[in-house]
Amino acid sequence: MDLLELSGLLLLLLGLLLAGGLWIGMSLAVVGFVAVSFVHPQPGTYLASSFWEATGSWTLAALPMFVWMGEILFRTKLSEELFNGLAPWVRRIPGRLLHVNILACGIFGSVSGSSAATCATVSKIALPELKKRGYDEDVAIGSLATSGTLGIMIPPSIIMVVYAVAAEVSIVRVFLAGCLPGLLVMVLFSLYIAVWAMLNPKKQPPMEPRMPFMDKMRASAQLIPCALLIIAVIGTMFVGWATATEAAAFGVLGSLLLAAVTRCLTWESFLESLKGATRLSCMIMFILAGAAYLTKAMALTGIPAELAEAVAAMNLGPFGLIAMLTVVYVILGTALDGTSMIVLTTSIVVPMVQAAGFDLIWFGIFIVLLVEIAEITPPVGFNLFVMQTMTGREQTDVAKASLPFFLMLVVTVALITIFPVIVTWLPDVLLNR
Repeated sequence: MDLLELSGLLLLLLGLLLAGGLWIGMSLAVVGFVAVSFVHPQPGTYLASSFWEATGSWTLAALPMFVWMGEILFRTKLSEELFNGLAPWVRRIPGRLLHVNILACGIFGSVSGSSAATCATVSKIALPELKKRGYDEDVAIGSLATSGTLGIMIPPSIIMVVYAVAAEVSIVRVFLAGCLPGLLVMVLFSLYIAVWAMLNPKKQPPMEPRMPFMDKMRASAQLIPCALLIIAVIGTMFVGWATATEAAAFGVLGSLLLAAVTRCLTWESFLESLKGATRLSCMIMFILAGAAYLTKAMALTGIPAELAEAVAAMNLGPFGLIAMLTVVYVILGTALDGTSMIVLTTSIVVPMVQAAGFDLIWFGIFIVLLVEIAEITPPVGFNLFVMQTMTGREQTDVAKASLPFFLMLVVTVALITIFPVIVTWLPDVLLNR
């Protein structure tokens, strides 16, 4: 059997297993086992070693810590404090409180690392407030659904950790690379809201009276605990005082202290956060273990190298390759979650990207942006599910409301492709590459 036939067989098998409802991690392992069976008499040996190497990584220890930090904060009053602290500063800007959705999701996303958690937490407090004040519901829903994706773009991010482990690159460098693109996404979202507000003045409430500066400062004091936690987690990594794993441990400690200070930490909420973090971490680690085995199997069969050579022979050029990968990832996003997209494709795509001369750190941010797009792409857009639950509206209505912000994400992908310095400048400067 030649490599083309073997590739088709493995792809068909994976599709059947996933369609049959088998767990993603198990499906990847089964396909890897079949692949190794064609080239090695003892596929089980590779299975055991791959699973141990994938889950016994010190680098991967950061993942459950970041997940737990987000689970703890999800059960505090942080979102309410964020909304109250940010709202006074946008009262006179076109779009007014709609901008708080963007800012609150950006700040909460930087400490939660989860898109769904960010979307659900901020929406829980923002939607009722916006409805009560008479803001356009479609724009409010669309901004919250898409701004929730900032949880995976602004570091620390669970998806970034998964990519860094799968592609064997520095977690800290990927975190740094995501800062400027994350801010760019926030600026584009707010820019759209401002333009929409100027074109549709009747779809927003009258401008509120001016608020004294000292009252604004007193309201913003609620942001101090969150700001200190961000500085503790991200700052220690950026200045080299702590590794990503150590910073994640600091984040858990800080979130526990924050929950205790705000008197939101009960024994029940503590156990619930621990259970939630355990479930999500085990799911991701099992997927990573299956992907690690499949990656090793692919390397043994020689399929990735053959595929990279075939793509190179097509003479697509760097931008042609990126355009093709964009289409592939958007299609995958209609059926898979972000973690699965990354681990399913890394072993195949990374050799192709390296052969085309792209920086793997840049490519990581490129993938994260495409995962953001996938989060609001039907029928398996996780943030669409969250907003559907929060609002009781149909998923198609939520998707339509999110479309303008979806286009802003597409613009961001185009900008970082044309100007890769947006991604690479900050890690190069701070880490003295």
